[in-house]
Amino acid sequence: MTERTVMLIVDDVEINRAILSQFFQNEYEILEASNGEEALEILESRNVDIMLLDLMMPVMNGMEVLGVLHKNPRFSHIPVIVTTSQDVVNSEVQALENGAADYITKPYNPIIVKIRVRNVMARLENEWRKVRQKAQADKISEMQNIIEIDQLTGLYNHQTIMTKASKMVQENRSVRYCIVYLDISCFKVINEMFNMETGDMILKTAAAYFKTVAGRRGLAARLSADQFALCVPEDTLDMELVIQGLDAVMRSLAVYRSIMFYAGVFVVDNVYLSVNKMLDRAHMAMNTVKGNYNKRYAYYDEELRTSLMEEQMLVRDMEGAMDNNNFCIYLQPIYNTDTNKIVSAETLIRWHHPQKGLMSPSKFIHVFEKNGFVTRLDRFAWGAACRFLSRQRDNGLEVVPISVNVSRINMYDQSFVDYMQSLLAKYDLEPWMLRIEITESAYMDNPAQLVKVLKKLKNAGFTVLMDDFGSGYSSLNILKDLAVDVLKLDMKFIQNFERSSRASIIMESVVQMAHNLGIDTVVEGVETETQVEFLKEIGCNVVQGYYYAKPMSTEDCLELLINEQ
Repeated sequence: MTERTVMLIVDDVEINRAILSQFFQNEYEILEASNGEEALEILESRNVDIMLLDLMMPVMNGMEVLGVLHKNPRFSHIPVIVTTSQDVVNSEVQALENGAADYITKPYNPIIVKIRVRNVMARLENEWRKVRQKAQADKISEMQNIIEIDQLTGLYNHQTIMTKASKMVQENRSVRYCIVYLDISCFKVINEMFNMETGDMILKTAAAYFKTVAGRRGLAARLSADQFALCVPEDTLDMELVIQGLDAVMRSLAVYRSIMFYAGVFVVDNVYLSVNKMLDRAHMAMNTVKGNYNKRYAYYDEELRTSLMEEQMLVRDMEGAMDNNNFCIYLQPIYNTDTNKIVSAETLIRWHHPQKGLMSPSKFIHVFEKNGFVTRLDRFAWGAACRFLSRQRDNGLEVVPISVNVSRINMYDQSFVDYMQSLLAKYDLEPWMLRIEITESAYMDNPAQLVKVLKKLKNAGFTVLMDDFGSGYSSLNILKDLAVDVLKLDMKFIQNFERSSRASIIMESVVQMAHNLGIDTVVEGVETETQVEFLKEIGCNVVQGYYYAKPMSTEDCLELLINEQ
């Protein structure tokens, strides 16, 4: 049953209380008090919705009651209509100044009394409605804020920027917008090296910077984990400055690791394209530079679109190529310059594509690294290398070790070393016969993990080579941390050495340093006799390159070994 509205009638004259009670008994629950003190006692124990208060009473008059009600927050909200005699005008004014909602005069006209009470209650209801509406609006605003805003960074979330960016580009067609996709390189490693609080600090600092970049004319959002997006007018976007500023902000955090953002930019040329597709294209552009220390951002353009279409074709054909034995290995011999004999060989993958012909790994490996297919390709190459080692022995040859490339993704495979050992067992090979080549960039992804894997490889008896040494910026730091057996020096080391004394000095110093550390060296990309003679002079007598031999099929390599021995 619905509770009735409660009216408190306060008057020292009983007949006045009776008259007023008769007016409202059908609409209100009536409470009565004969003076101000009794009224306050009732208020302590009952909820009252409206009060009819006589001003002239013994013990405690109406003015005094108004003063108490005004000072007490428990009662100050109760509307009070004072009752007075017709000739007491000043009291009515004073009562209104002290907080009374209205007044009625004696003798009571029932119609006027009811209208004034109804009006006061209507005003009160209207005030309460406003309060409820404001509270509801505040709650809706708060809920909307929770729904739209990323709680960690204060930026818009993924869903919100899709909605707001779509509206922005469609409603401002005279403005050309850019969608920028940004990602932190190796953020997972940063979290593992430090803690979640450090990671959160990095994200919040980046978010504050992106909000500044977006300004009033743009939008900034955190899409997920360490991925952000901007929607800004093209005329306000200078990506070179954005990256420089971002680097400066990250350096200010003094975190003991380089925090590098990469970015992709899509210039909006179709306002009806979904923002999700815009973000996808900006993401694709970013992926073309991620991990590149020299180029940190890229634009999505027609050339990139064509390149991505070609990548999709490779992905489409890769499974069939594996099933149809279209992949094969080539071998490039490595020579000792003192004896001009083959001392080892490197395994290189090739793809006999039905339409494109024989393809080198530079055409497809980067695609397969992104989609994970490279792990299957690696295992194929490792198995093929083991079969070639077995064929050498079957032909009565002195086995020449073969090195195989190991993609960085294998560093996270807990079964990697066990799998390599199982291959040796399957083909009855010794660990020294199958050499493991890793790249310097694998160290940059996760140094601790690579150190752990190399330790297991060394304990299992494998020889470990570091390929492309010198291509990154932390090469010397790697030598300090990683116990590798052989350094394969990047061919850039010997480019133009004839014209640059600095190049020759650096090359000689690296070779000497490696020897002092007990590490052998192999120089790749040797193409001329002059280069060979120089390398002999500085104490590097193991080389790989076109001067001695190009990559060749396993049949040609086996024949070469047979003729040599």
